[in-house]
Amino acid sequence: MDLSHYLYVEKPTVTRTINRLEELGYVEQVPSHDKREKRIQLTELGKKVYIEVRVTIDQFENDILKGISEHEQLETIQIMGIIRDNIIK
Repeated sequence: MDLSHYLYVEKPTVTRTINRLEELGYVEQVPSHDKREKRIQLTELGKKVYIEVRVTIDQFENDILKGISEHEQLETIQIMGIIRDNIIK
């Protein structure tokens, strides 16, 4: 699946973002069998930064979801998916 389609953003936006992440040393291109396809992976620096940031994100998610059951969270995710699908029709 195309990343821009998956993220619902324009291809030039994805290209600029990936190029910037590559310049910063967070991602690198990986050879692919299909020359039309660009595969990207995190570098060692990117993995390190991801792990550090993930801790903050996990804590934030725990704080904002406090008091909401797992069932309610899953139901909300499903409802938001339906709303998204209705918007992009």
